[in-house]
Amino acid sequence: MLYMKNVPNWERVLRVVVGVLVAVGALIAWPDTIGWLVAASAAGAVVSGLLGFCPACAMVGRRLDKGH
Repeated sequence: MLYMKNVPNWERVLRVVVGVLVAVGALIAWPDTIGWLVAASAAGAVVSGLLGFCPACAMVGRRLDKGH
């Protein structure tokens, strides 16, 4: 594995659910360019939730406890 997971499971689920809701809501509310930009940024949250790795969290030194 090229990365070490740094997002706990409860936060992973939250990132995926909220990311999908924000992306869909943005595309419904703003079907033009701004909606696609917001949806693309929300997709980043979904991907980090699915992978369990957040590059921004890694830059500040966030790590999971060994028990998780």
